[in-house]
Amino acid sequence: MAGCNGVSDADWLSASFNHGWTYSQRIAAVDAGRGLVELLAVHYTHSSRDVWQQRLQAGQIRLNGELVRLDQLLASGDQVCWQRPPWLEAAVPASWEVIFDDGDLLVVNKPSGLPVIPGGGFLDHTLTGLLQRRCQLDGESRLPRPVHRLGRFTSGLLICARQRETRAKLSAMFRRATAGDQGCKKIYRALAHRNLNVHCDEVATIRIPIVQTAHPMVGKVWVAADSSRQHDSKRSESRVLTALSTVRLLERRQDADLLEVAIQTGRPHQIRIHLAAIGSPLIGDPLYGFDGQISSAATPGDGGYCLHAHRLLDVPYRNRLHGFTACSPRRLQMKTER
Repeated sequence: MAGCNGVSDADWLSASFNHGWTYSQRIAAVDAGRGLVELLAVHYTHSSRDVWQQRLQAGQIRLNGELVRLDQLLASGDQVCWQRPPWLEAAVPASWEVIFDDGDLLVVNKPSGLPVIPGGGFLDHTLTGLLQRRCQLDGESRLPRPVHRLGRFTSGLLICARQRETRAKLSAMFRRATAGDQGCKKIYRALAHRNLNVHCDEVATIRIPIVQTAHPMVGKVWVAADSSRQHDSKRSESRVLTALSTVRLLERRQDADLLEVAIQTGRPHQIRIHLAAIGSPLIGDPLYGFDGQISSAATPGDGGYCLHAHRLLDVPYRNRLHGFTACSPRRLQMKTER
């Protein structure tokens, strides 16, 4: 079990190869007649057209179970499968603090650096994978599954549930909260660049919608809608999401501000985007910089910043509203808390 100040060296899962994975997609009518390589390059922009062509030539991609030609055209209903060979997964923290566990609901304090679910180069080295291993070792048949998400490098509170009914109810509640409807209250700690327009104990409200814009490494990323440094021609205005955050300055330091951020909506990378938009990007954020500027050399999954899901309030469970608090990493603690 990890404490507030992080994870010891002994509590890490070493880098290792997984067993590979098969990704599949059913071809929709709108994509009928397109070339296979063209479709893969457009839909899965993490790899270039040349890379997809190399994978096809290596026999990793099959159409309806069969090897395919480079000039293969697609038909509606075709099944495309990419048999990805085993790859090396990076080392990750492998322990966490249990905040609450009654046999159904499990609330943990997730360490920074541990992905919650597969994605972004991770398959087995995830919280869900580690939970599954522990259940197998303990002879437990019911696997706790997350009911919401935290980014890999965001530490703090994550709620899981073993019973399907509990997961369904809590997942629906988190979806409502994501859209800004009534739901639980989510309060974070963040270490950001100093903003002299924010004063101690004052609450600043940020109402800035977010939109998607083109990005050379991942295709699209979310940014602040009113970022003057982004070109409108790069945006996908069909996906504009309202977003609301409130920010309170907890402690002014020589080189940074310790902030408490409450989010009334749960948009992708909302806190990182909102703080960058008001001139206080997270310290060490490789993607979102001052005035909403985004880096073309970083992706949303890159780390380096300090963001912690500190409190969850008004979580409905078994006819009661529950509140949970996860001790913050040392850099995100106030002097009076150390």
